[in-house]
Amino acid sequence: MTVKVQLRTLPVQIAGVLIRRIATNVFADGLVPSELQITTEFGVSRAVAREALKILASLDMVEIAQGRRVTVRPIAEWDYLSPLLIEWLPPDQVRELLLELHDARVIFEPAIAAEAARTLSREDLERLRTMLDAMPAAHDDPDAYIRLDLEFHMEICRATRNRILDRFMFSSRWWQSAARRISNQAPHALPIATEQHRAIYEGLATRDAKRAEAAMRVHLEANKSNFLLGQQALAAR
Repeated sequence: MTVKVQLRTLPVQIAGVLIRRIATNVFADGLVPSELQITTEFGVSRAVAREALKILASLDMVEIAQGRRVTVRPIAEWDYLSPLLIEWLPPDQVRELLLELHDARVIFEPAIAAEAARTLSREDLERLRTMLDAMPAAHDDPDAYIRLDLEFHMEICRATRNRILDRFMFSSRWWQSAARRISNQAPHALPIATEQHRAIYEGLATRDAKRAEAAMRVHLEANKSNFLLGQQALAAR
């Protein structure tokens, strides 16, 4: 068996420590350690400390002003689509955000399915059909199923020919993968999901926007229920 080892650069490792501290309100005064303080605490160069702070700034977690201390930005402004936050936020905050992701998907993905029913091409339908046909064989391989599942939803979004929607869906794929790993813990989750995907496909294939929208809504609401069941199953282990 091949073991995947993910190496992190020093700036990323330090950024991870600081993210956890920010998220748990260690810096209650809103002030993040300076480059010099990071250099002293972690035994790294000023360049490494500077890069770590730039990572925090790229996540919209801190404000770096010339000649001033680094300050924490309002929590509502953080870049929650970044995979770094999945890895380093406290588990209870990640669970809250995954639930918010489910709620967000229920708001916009049914509308995406409805629009796709009006705009998709024959080639789009063929790609969706190929993925749908591959799903049953992946019922015993959750990782393979997640890849098919994500691509199925992405393909529906691409069929709208809306680049902004496409980027939003693509940028949230890390969070969607994390949510699916939990929802897939529910009993019979994958066979049920395949049938729900089939219902979505049939709405798209018949160009019935209302049918596609309704089928997507049923699927996403079931996903949220499975997510809650999956959390319970993981907690019981």
